[in-house]
Amino acid sequence: MAQKVAEDAGEPQAREPKEIPKESTSKAERSAAKAAAAALAPVPSPPPAPETPKTSAPPTSAETSTTSAPPPAPGAPANDAQVAPPEPAPEVAATTAKPRATEATSPAPEAAASAKQRTTDVPLPPSAPLESLSLRDFPIPHVPTPTNRPWRSYKEILATLAQRVLDAQRPIRILQALRWDADVEEQFFRGKQRELPKVNYIADLGFDPEAKIRELEGILQDADRDLGEHDRLGDILRATADEYRQVVRMLMGRGTRDFYAFSRKLYGSTKDVFPDGRTTVRDMGLVLYDLFTAVGGERLGRAQPRDISAETAALELNARFDRFFGGAPIRVHVDDSLLADAAAGSDYVKIRSGATFSRSDVDILEAHEGWVHVATSLNGQAQPVARWLAKGPPRTTAVQEGLAALVEIFTFRSTPRRAKKLNDRILAVDKAEDGASFLDVFEWYRTEGYAEEECFQNARRVFRGGLLEGGAPFTKDACYCKGIVLNYAFMRAAIQMDRAQLIPFLFVGKVAHEDVPVLYAHVTDGIVKPPPFLPPIFDDMNGLAIWMCYSSFFSRLGGTAIAEHYTKMLG
Repeated sequence: MAQKVAEDAGEPQAREPKEIPKESTSKAERSAAKAAAAALAPVPSPPPAPETPKTSAPPTSAETSTTSAPPPAPGAPANDAQVAPPEPAPEVAATTAKPRATEATSPAPEAAASAKQRTTDVPLPPSAPLESLSLRDFPIPHVPTPTNRPWRSYKEILATLAQRVLDAQRPIRILQALRWDADVEEQFFRGKQRELPKVNYIADLGFDPEAKIRELEGILQDADRDLGEHDRLGDILRATADEYRQVVRMLMGRGTRDFYAFSRKLYGSTKDVFPDGRTTVRDMGLVLYDLFTAVGGERLGRAQPRDISAETAALELNARFDRFFGGAPIRVHVDDSLLADAAAGSDYVKIRSGATFSRSDVDILEAHEGWVHVATSLNGQAQPVARWLAKGPPRTTAVQEGLAALVEIFTFRSTPRRAKKLNDRILAVDKAEDGASFLDVFEWYRTEGYAEEECFQNARRVFRGGLLEGGAPFTKDACYCKGIVLNYAFMRAAIQMDRAQLIPFLFVGKVAHEDVPVLYAHVTDGIVKPPPFLPPIFDDMNGLAIWMCYSSFFSRLGGTAIAEHYTKMLG
């Protein structure tokens, strides 16, 4: 990793030189032995300075003799700059031949070359921990200090880039930029639902789009420079920054076909294929449409009237969230401008003024908005380094919305009506992609039994930002049921591969599936903190594991034959 600067400095591994033999009584021998020991000393780095012979005492009359040393043996280097091939590793005494008195000005060329060869080319075993405390170890590697800034760790570099991504995306508010004025609905119903709504988008996005694109491109360039092109956490950060750049371009194309092109790239399409390579999101929607239609009219539970006001629902959810989040400042309040029945932010949940709810609706809001959307926001905000996890770019939408809907199912809070509503979003997007207009989709919703006001709200979700004439919708609503399937498949695979510990990290922040193994690998080095808030079913996954085991068996059992067996019995 980048923070291991000792490795980046390119230093050879430290090794203690072998013990110097006892000194002989000859002054020439003592001088030669000291010179040989000096040859074993480490070389400063980087870059190493050219080696020069060193003497440990003033030259004597014998040492200043003009008599030269004999030529080196055949095959030996002519000087220290030429390194001989590796030789057997004899003791120092053996490599320091006894010199004549007139040869004591420097160690023998053979000895210096052999010593240098041993300190650079011979593989060194790892030192024991206590050996690293030896005073005879090599010096601490030198890392040049930048002249214009202090040294920074890998965590500091990553956290700085992550904060820049957070700051850059802050003014980008997708749903706010796609809002329709309140009078659009009134005009539509005054016209007897015969004309397309007349929609105008506010030109001011709250930021300069061209400047924002340049800002995000600057972050991408700095990430390449500071993290390198093959850093796995850097890949996630870059993908996040790049998607925000594409979001800006999508918003610049509101009301045009370009908007749909970016929406399809960012959120996907009903024509997308699941990992099996065959089944499309549209295929799933059509199959589930038949199943939910079959059970939608049945009374599978007690009838629950929608008699809970928005204000009462907010009070109830505030009390529940106080218990779940342990006193964290999470607030639920009523909002007059909200289009959906409810929406979650980083530390709040909004309830639409005038909306009414059943008891099961409130239970669903608790799990969907609180346990998933708010919890993952808080978990992301708790990250000191991977700060981008606090906000969700489009690449995380399928996981986020799929998790929220899947928790509804796992906790038995969902209903056939709720499940059908989510699945109908797939078919509405599919119809719009294939050319159906706002009027066509509105009318289809009406034939499915929705109230007229709900028909308008559902159709508006699909056509906001796109072309009301059809062929270019906002495709985000296809992510919900797709995310249910993909999250379930991820969890099942993790349990089957004995990697169930990855599952809670779906809640570590706003993530895509491919991010999870990378993030989990960086828990031990402190870059990623485990998620503090988890839905109860994921805080203890024993029950979930049993569910997955039986699910795996059911998928192999042969559903058609079993169904026919019980059809005959019950018929």
